[in-house]
Amino acid sequence: MKKTYNNLIEFVDLLLDVVCVVNAEGQLLFVSAACEQMFGYKPDELVGKPIFDLVHPDDRERSIAVSMRVNAGEEIVGFENRYLHKDGHTVHIRWTARWSEKQQIRVAVAHDISERIRAESLQKALYRISETSHQASDLDSLFPLIHHIIDELLPAKNFFVALYDRHKDELSFPYFVDEFDSCPAPRPLDSGTLSAEVIRTGQALLLTPNSNKSIHLKHSEVIGTDSLDWLGVPLHSGTRAFGTLVVQSYTGNVRYTDRDQELLQFVSDQVASAIIRTQLHERLIHAAEHDSLTSLANRSLFQDRLQNVIARAGRVPGRFALLYLDLDKFKDINDLYGHNAGDKILVEVASRLKGCIRESDTAARIGGDEFVLLLTNIAAQDDAKNVAAKIRLVLNKPFKLGDRELLIAPSIGIAVYPEDGENAEALLHFADEAMYRSKRTAV
Repeated sequence: MKKTYNNLIEFVDLLLDVVCVVNAEGQLLFVSAACEQMFGYKPDELVGKPIFDLVHPDDRERSIAVSMRVNAGEEIVGFENRYLHKDGHTVHIRWTARWSEKQQIRVAVAHDISERIRAESLQKALYRISETSHQASDLDSLFPLIHHIIDELLPAKNFFVALYDRHKDELSFPYFVDEFDSCPAPRPLDSGTLSAEVIRTGQALLLTPNSNKSIHLKHSEVIGTDSLDWLGVPLHSGTRAFGTLVVQSYTGNVRYTDRDQELLQFVSDQVASAIIRTQLHERLIHAAEHDSLTSLANRSLFQDRLQNVIARAGRVPGRFALLYLDLDKFKDINDLYGHNAGDKILVEVASRLKGCIRESDTAARIGGDEFVLLLTNIAAQDDAKNVAAKIRLVLNKPFKLGDRELLIAPSIGIAVYPEDGENAEALLHFADEAMYRSKRTAV
C-alpha cells in the first residue's frame, strides 16, 4: 500500500499543473513538485503554511470566500486569482477544487494562465492606448490615462515620463508620480540621470539589487530617493529615442523582472505614437490660437477668452480690465533697420509683457505693433493703472539690436468692466480711444 502511495505521488509530481491538499483551516498538507516551477517554492517550503499567504493581497478576500464555498461542498471549476511568486512577480492561476467530507480536506489543481492573461492584457492595453491618444486633447490629459493603463499591466505606483527636447537640449519630466519625491526640474541630457542614459543609448534599463548597479551609476546619478528596483524603457521616434517611461519600486512587495521589462517595452511604441500624435495636435491648436511670431494669443483666442470672462462676470459680479497698447514710432524702426529687426523687437516686447501679468491673465498681439492685455479679477481700477505703469517701466528700458540700443515708448489705454463698458465691443472701443488719447498727449 505504501509503495502504491509513493508511486501515486511520483505520478502527481510529473504533472505540469500543481496539485495541492489543504485542510479546513487553509493549511497546506501536500503540494506537488510543479509548485517550484509555478510559484518558485519547493514543496517542503510550503507544507504546513497557510495557502492564503501566497495569494495576492487584492485577491485574498474573495479567494477565502470561494474556499469556504468549496468546504461547504460546492465544486469550483475555473476560479481565477493571482498568486505571488517567490521572486515577487504575479502569477495568474485558474483553479479547480473539491472538498472531501470524509478526509476533511480540500483538493485543488492549479493551472498557470499567466501567458494567456498577459496576451489579453497587452492586446487590451494597445487598443486603449490608441483610443486614448485620439481622446486626449493635450499631454496633461494623456499621461494620467497612460499611467492607469500601464498600472493594469504591471505595478506602477511610482511612474514617470521623461521627454527630451533636442533643440533646447532639455530633459523634462511632464508627468511624475512618486510616493517620496516631487517632480525634478528640467536639466540637460548630459546631467547624468538614469533617464538620460536610457534616452542616450536607446536601450531599456532594469536595475535591481541583483544587477550590477555600479556600472550604470558610475556615469549616472540617482535623482531623489534611491529605489530598490528601477525600470526604464525608451520612447522612439524612428531610430531616435525622445523620451522614456519609468517605473520604480521602493519595497520588496513590488519587484520588477525581465518579463516586466519586455511588457513595458512592448507597449512603449504605442505610447510613443500616442505622445507624438498628441504633441502634433497641441502644435496645431497652438498655431491656430497664437501669433506665429511672438507666441502670444492671437485675436481669435483673445476674443474667446474675453467673452468667457464677460460671461463669468455676469454670473459672479467682479471687475476685469483691458489694456490696449501700441509702440510709438515703431514704423521708423522697420524703415531704418528692416523688418527682421522689427520682428526681434516685437518678440522682446511680448516677453516683457508676459512678465508683467499673472498666469490667469492674457496677453495678445492683435496686429502689427498692437497688443491687448486682459487682466482678470482685479479689485479696483487702480490695479489696472499699476500694471500699465509697470509695462511702461519695462518697455522704456533699451532694446538691444546688435551693438545698438533702441528706445521705444508705449501708448496704453485702459478700460475697466463694468464702468467703461459691459460687452467686448464697448470695452475694446473704450480702451482703443484711451490709447489714442495717450498717444496724442505724448506727442
